[in-house]
Amino acid sequence: MSTSNGSGQSLPSVPTSANATTIKPTDLRGILKYVPRFQGQIFVIAIDGSIVADDNFGNILVDLAVLRSLGIKIVLVHGISHQIKELSVARKIAITNSDGTGVTDAATLDLAIRASSRVSHAVVEGLTQNALKCATTNAVRALPLGIIRGVDQQFTGKVERIDKEFLTELIDRQVVPVVAPIAFGPDGRSLRVNSDLLAAELAEALQATKVVYLMPAPGLEIDGEIRREIPVDALRSVVQQSPERIEAGVRSKAVHAIKAIETGTPRVHLLDGRIFDGLLNEIFSNEGVGSLVYGNDYAQIRRARKGDVRMIYNLTRAAVRREELIFRSQQAIEKNIDQFFVFEIDENIIACVTLYFYPDKPQLAEVGSLYVMPFYHNRGIGRKMVDYACMVAKERGATTVLALSTQSFGFFTNVLGFEETAKDALPEARLKVYEESGRNAKVLFKRLA
Repeated sequence: MSTSNGSGQSLPSVPTSANATTIKPTDLRGILKYVPRFQGQIFVIAIDGSIVADDNFGNILVDLAVLRSLGIKIVLVHGISHQIKELSVARKIAITNSDGTGVTDAATLDLAIRASSRVSHAVVEGLTQNALKCATTNAVRALPLGIIRGVDQQFTGKVERIDKEFLTELIDRQVVPVVAPIAFGPDGRSLRVNSDLLAAELAEALQATKVVYLMPAPGLEIDGEIRREIPVDALRSVVQQSPERIEAGVRSKAVHAIKAIETGTPRVHLLDGRIFDGLLNEIFSNEGVGSLVYGNDYAQIRRARKGDVRMIYNLTRAAVRREELIFRSQQAIEKNIDQFFVFEIDENIIACVTLYFYPDKPQLAEVGSLYVMPFYHNRGIGRKMVDYACMVAKERGATTVLALSTQSFGFFTNVLGFEETAKDALPEARLKVYEESGRNAKVLFKRLA
C-alpha cells in the first residue's frame, strides 16, 4: 500500500520486516525532488556499535554513498557499546560502563580504545569499498567529567569544543569525517564520550540540517507505542516529567535529540539501522520509516503560494476522484491561491484548506477543500487546519463560518462543533452554485465566539 507525496509520485509504506525494501529505481524522480532542498547541507549520521555489527551495515554504507552522490555532506559518528561488551566477555575484564554515560575506569577505557579502533577501521574499510574518501579525526576536545554526586567519573569526558575548521576543511574536500566516541583532553590523553551526545555536539558546531540516529530499535517508543513524529516541546515534557515512559534503549537518543534541536538542528531522526534501504526511505519520503523529532517552527500552517499550485492539485486528486472534494484545475487553484492555507512538514505539503469571504456578506466566511494525506490521519491536523481558518476568519470580522460537505460532515459536527442548517443559509450567489453542482452537500455552520 502506498500514498501520494503530493507531487504525483507513489511513496512506499513502512516496511514490515528488517529485510523489507521499498525504494526502487522507479522512485528516482521522487528522490530527485529532494535534491535541491538537501544539496550542500550537512547530515550527522550516528551509527550505534550494534548496527556496525549488523548484517545491514554494508547496505547503510551504500546509502551513504548515494547521499554523497547527491551532494549531501556527511559526518559519521559511531558508537562502541556493543563492541566493549563483547571484549569484556571475551577477555573476562569487568567494565564500569559501556556507553560513556557512567564511570569509565582504566580497564574500561582500554577496552573502549580497542573497540573504537576496530569499529573505526570497519567504517573506513566500508566507505573505501564504496569509493568514498574518509578520514578518522582528533577533532573532538574534551575535559574530564569530574566528580558527580560524590562519584569520580575517572576517564569519562564531556565535550569542550569541536574543531569546526578541521572538519569543515575535510568536508569541503569531499572527505567524510569519521568521528569516534574517544575524545582527547588538554594533555592529549584519551577520554570516553557518549556517541549520542557527540552527534548533537557535532550538529551544533557544524550547523547541520539533520541528525540521524541509526539504532537497533524501530523508532522512538513512548508508552509502548512508536511515535512517528513528535514536536520537541512534547518530548521535552516527557523526558522531564516521566522519562520512564520512553523505552530505555532509546532514552539517551531522545535526550540528545532535544539538545540538538535546542542548539539549532531543525530535525532529528531515530531510525532502525537494521532495515534495508531504511536510511533512504527515511530521508526521501514524506512518511519515513523511523521517528522524527522536530522544532516548533518545523510543522506549520502557512498561506499558500503560487509555487504550491501543482502540489495542492496533486495532493487533492484522490479526494476529487472519490467525490469528497469538487474538482479544481491547476488554473483554478492558481487563480484562487490566496484562499488556500497549507500544512507543511519537512517542506512537504501534507494538508490544505480554503477560506473564502463573501464580498456582500462580510460577517460570513466559508471553509472548504479540507484534505489531509491519509498517512497523517488521526493526528489532529484536520482540526488544526479548520481551527486556524476560523481564527483567520474571526480576525477579519466574520462571525459565522460555513462548510459544505458530502462525506466528512460527521467530522465537522462531531469533532469541530459545526451544526447542520438549511441550504437557504447560503448567500444567493453561493446557493446558485450549490444548486448547479448537484452534489447535495450538507450545509454546516459554526458561530465564532
